[in-house]
Amino acid sequence: MSDPGTPAFRKPPARPPFHREPLQGEARLDRARAVEELKRFLDLAVREMHLAVEYEITSPGEGGQGPGEPEIVVAFRGADQDLLLERNAELLLALEHIAHRWLRLDPRLHDQVRFDCGDYRATRLEELKLSARVAAQRVRETGQPFQFNPMSSRERRIIHLELTGAAGVRTVSEGSGDRRQLVIYPVKK
Repeated sequence: MSDPGTPAFRKPPARPPFHREPLQGEARLDRARAVEELKRFLDLAVREMHLAVEYEITSPGEGGQGPGEPEIVVAFRGADQDLLLERNAELLLALEHIAHRWLRLDPRLHDQVRFDCGDYRATRLEELKLSARVAAQRVRETGQPFQFNPMSSRERRIIHLELTGAAGVRTVSEGSGDRRQLVIYPVKK
């Protein structure tokens, strides 16, 4: 029995997820509904976190801008954008993760909604590709494996793809959960 002065906890009303399942079983993003719900989420998050940032939501088109490109991009700018980018964009990526949960996206659709700030994504992509090439060269020269620090599956995939077909090396993801890391091994001749 609850105290009359204590507010009762209520379960929020159920909302449908922001994806639909076509006949083929491949999830697709309901962009119009997702954009509207993202606006609600971001207005609340920015206000409650007292962030001095503005955001712009763009929807480049059906299927994104190309293979692997998102259908919805949220770009932040403003006085607190450095805060979003501290510690390898930890806050930016956390907001993106919470937005995925808020939208109740099927995990297959997480790459279709992407947050960015100050071209962080493009810069990080180039950093990862360069790191992959430098590490691969080191492995070829020394014959010793190279182990990256733990990183997200998205970042590991970028390195795997960058080194696909690279002579003298192979890549493997090892570990589990958020401790999963990519290792580059020399290929025995």
